[in-house]
Amino acid sequence: MTQVTDAANPLRDAQDRRLPRIAGPSGLVIFGVTGDLSRKKLMPAVYDLANRGLLPPGFSLIGFARRDWEDQDFCQVVHDSVKQYARTPFREEVWRQLGEGMRFVPGVFDDDDAFRNLKATIEDLDKSRGTGGNFAFYLSVPPKFFPTVLQQLKKHGLTDAPDGSWRRAVIEKPFGHDLASAQELNRVVHRVFRQSDVFRIDHYLGKETVQNILALRFANTMFEPLWNRSYVDHVQITMAEDIGIGGRAGYYDGIGAARDVIQNHLLQLLALTAMEEPSSFDAKALVTEKLKVLNAVRLPKDLGRYTVRGQYQAGWQGGRRVPGYLEEEGIDPASRTDTYAAIKLEIDNRRWAGVPFYLRTGKRLGRRVTEIAVVFQRAPYSPFDATDTRELGQNALVIRVQPDEGITIRFGSKVPGTSMEIRDVTMDFAYGESFTESSPEAYERLILDVLLGDANLFPRHQEVERSWEILDPIEEYWDAHGRPEPYTAGTWGPRAADEMLARDGRSWRRP
Repeated sequence: MTQVTDAANPLRDAQDRRLPRIAGPSGLVIFGVTGDLSRKKLMPAVYDLANRGLLPPGFSLIGFARRDWEDQDFCQVVHDSVKQYARTPFREEVWRQLGEGMRFVPGVFDDDDAFRNLKATIEDLDKSRGTGGNFAFYLSVPPKFFPTVLQQLKKHGLTDAPDGSWRRAVIEKPFGHDLASAQELNRVVHRVFRQSDVFRIDHYLGKETVQNILALRFANTMFEPLWNRSYVDHVQITMAEDIGIGGRAGYYDGIGAARDVIQNHLLQLLALTAMEEPSSFDAKALVTEKLKVLNAVRLPKDLGRYTVRGQYQAGWQGGRRVPGYLEEEGIDPASRTDTYAAIKLEIDNRRWAGVPFYLRTGKRLGRRVTEIAVVFQRAPYSPFDATDTRELGQNALVIRVQPDEGITIRFGSKVPGTSMEIRDVTMDFAYGESFTESSPEAYERLILDVLLGDANLFPRHQEVERSWEILDPIEEYWDAHGRPEPYTAGTWGPRAADEMLARDGRSWRRP
């Protein structure tokens, strides 16, 4: 097969933003292809990319798992997953082209024959599909298997890209369970792949609304002048879930809400909200500014008063009775794992000194929502009587990450009538109403970025390790001090979380 060149298309204008970024010749190998993540997110995302014309015609997908399947069995599994979970309509011609490049390699991770088979399959697809030797290896497996898979890839020469080609590793969280384990994991990965070829997936960073934080701040002049300690009273970052742990007992117990969500998702949202304007939007410049914020984060001196952990108990949610955490299948009745965590952080720099950032996450809360609320200081109200502003709260800018993606601005307005009464009103921007194209799933954007080699939305190892440095002292304090405080399923968490903000004269938003 003739080598495809990267000759410029004379009809394509680089300034035309309507033209999408399309991946070049490439393939994707998924380890742990039979898992929930692969079935519900990865395979549908690959199909949706193909359906939108963003994958090359010869794109190839290889599944690796401990199943006695033939290629057609794997193809059927992908077909069923796509039919059930894909975002875009099913089109037979797209499926047929994608299906021609699907292969399955059976085996366990320490099986040399299986990895020899994988190498032969990649070489065959290079010839038959024109993948150009470009392959990404997606490790959708528990972290304990990472060293084995990585060593096997290296041993069998699968990490050695042919001249002019690339090989990349994609790693799902958790990136360790504390600083020491994260550092060891990074050492293992970087012994096999270069740092620039390792993509750590934090799916929250693939969401349109998270990326819109940067657009909101740096493409508009109306927000950035107020984005500092002179005007902002505090910031609340919330990720609430209305579900329990489901079938994740084996993973979740012993990990808990803070390690599962605060260490990665919420600290990344904090970094994007608080960072200075980068010199450009390439990966290196973004990481530099995010790291400056994370390095300036300071824990409260009294961890007992300004960190809270909770554990849900049985209650009513969505019109039905749900079990408590300790009653869930597979959970040790003596478990001290937190299903709710709230912490107060401050950022020691000129922009944010003295402004608290309150982070909270939990399961079995009032509703499913992720949002960032920038709450502004109160106006002095010199021309108004106290009765005029009795129903007026604080101005706030709320970025809704999910669901109902968009932005809300809360401000005071006069109530129609003969008296001067001022009350809170809101202005809403919703993605679904303002744009005709629906937002792609986070995994669509992230998988495409991996194939393009664009690392903007992927945390680097320095960010991961610094995030653990922030969280580890809190986890150590909790380990040494009692149990999580119980809270009833369907409520907004333990009473101690409300008391934590009340000490500062503040209260949690009810999303």
